[in-house]
Amino acid sequence: MNLKDILSTENGNLPRIAKEQKNNYFNAKPFPNIVFKNFFNEQYLDKILLDFPNLENLKKTRIYDNQNEKKLENNKIENIPKTIENFISFLNGKDFVNFLQELTSIKEKLISDPNLDGGGLHEIKKGGKLKIHTDFHLHPGTGLDRRINMLIYLNKNWEDYYGGHLELWDDEMKNCIKKISPTFNTVVIFSTTDFSNHGHPDPLNCPEDITRKSVALYYFSKGRPENEIIKKSVKNTTQFKKRHGIKNDIAKDNTSFFRKIFRHFIFYEKIKNFEKKYIRTGKSSKKRK
Repeated sequence: MNLKDILSTENGNLPRIAKEQKNNYFNAKPFPNIVFKNFFNEQYLDKILLDFPNLENLKKTRIYDNQNEKKLENNKIENIPKTIENFISFLNGKDFVNFLQELTSIKEKLISDPNLDGGGLHEIKKGGKLKIHTDFHLHPGTGLDRRINMLIYLNKNWEDYYGGHLELWDDEMKNCIKKISPTFNTVVIFSTTDFSNHGHPDPLNCPEDITRKSVALYYFSKGRPENEIIKKSVKNTTQFKKRHGIKNDIAKDNTSFFRKIFRHFIFYEKIKNFEKKYIRTGKSSKKRK
């Protein structure tokens, strides 16, 4: 694929953009992040939006519906349109990963994830939400450290009152420091740590026939700085965070003490990965029949 066909004119030189923006990324609050507007060629991204499927009707879509999250997710490359598969291949390719390496100043070599674990296509319908959280920090299959989140929004004519803004919160969960509207051709890149609190916590207020669509990719490394992870935490899962002053904001974590301990062991991760791949997707498929 020709870079000119994928990237917008102003962002066509990825090495230059990375060098120009690396200080802005590193110094951003509340944690390293950056927002690009009109990052991709608009005509190219129009094709991605046109081919974006209704995830509720797509094979092996995972359906989340609980107090903390209400959304649809599909990361099965074999089930998504070829145009989107090619787009994801570019984002996982050498040129783009090198761009992220320079932009983020991460010393460890960044590695893309062809399996899109936790990523892929995301869709949220009216009333949907994703409470403020930090993400799992180890890849469940490879054990690599999750370092970077990239979100590409595909929502044209998005009204502000629809909500669905990505919110970035401070360490103490007292203040939302940054709000990003999920408008078409907006790209958000941020560092993934045990302190990168993010989400869109309030129910989506869009019309029934409009959904919040995005493509999500995560990038990993072998090893990471120790200060990015809370050592006392034994979790390798999404950890939802209560916003200060909001009663009953999230569901309580009822995970047993022994299950939390088992999360340290690789065999536990393999069992959970098997469950996600073969059991949960089966349940989701049955619900749609």
